[in-house]
Amino acid sequence: MGNNVIEITKDNFESEVLGSDVPVLVDFWAVWCGPCKMVSPLIDELADDFIGRAKVGKINVDEQMELAEKFKVMTIPTIMIFKNGEVADKSVGARSKADFAQMLESQL
Repeated sequence: MGNNVIEITKDNFESEVLGSDVPVLVDFWAVWCGPCKMVSPLIDELADDFIGRAKVGKINVDEQMELAEKFKVMTIPTIMIFKNGEVADKSVGARSKADFAQMLESQL
């Protein structure tokens, strides 16, 4: 996980995501997921690219099943953008860094 990526758990979800004053990109992933491994370095780069403007976090669905269930994550990777405590955008499956950046830019 990149230096600027937040590991999100049920314990810090409210403070890091719902209470954030900037948009938060959340990557729902798992260790065994091939497409998640392809997307992971892109997510790490976005965390660096958006420092100060947005947050980037990852939720391991195997370790944080409650959060995966709460947000009805059935397929991974699922990328969600949270803004003002609500899901503002969502993408399922591997996409390009540009696609994810555009999702985040549109919420700034």
